[in-house]
Amino acid sequence: MVKNSWKLLRKVDPVLIGDVFYSKLFVDFPHVQHLFKTPREEQSKKLIAILAVVVSKLDQLEELTNDIEKLASRHVAYGVKPEHYAHVGSALLWTLERGLGCDWNEELKQAWATCYGILSSTMINAAYQKDATRSVA
Repeated sequence: MVKNSWKLLRKVDPVLIGDVFYSKLFVDFPHVQHLFKTPREEQSKKLIAILAVVVSKLDQLEELTNDIEKLASRHVAYGVKPEHYAHVGSALLWTLERGLGCDWNEELKQAWATCYGILSSTMINAAYQKDATRSVA
């Protein structure tokens, strides 16, 4: 379901999707805006590229573990906290709902929420387990 819905969104300009996503994120959670230093157009392209990779590897996410861990470490360096992931998830689901329109339903929402939940929990665990290990050492 996630892969099929993503195919529909891949036809849309990533900058447009990113602009809708970041606008929603910053309106609902203005306290995270300072974490994004990259110009929105470039950040939007990065967001869509990462989502495309994750969606393409949904059946083999273990292949992405190292990449996800590196991404998590970069996010810690940017100042991202575990609670920020829920904000991003909320804005992502809202954006997907708007982008998919009548193709969006409760089952698809659950599928995307599960997908994002796996990604975000993997990132949180990778980032903050390393932090805990460093502070113990």
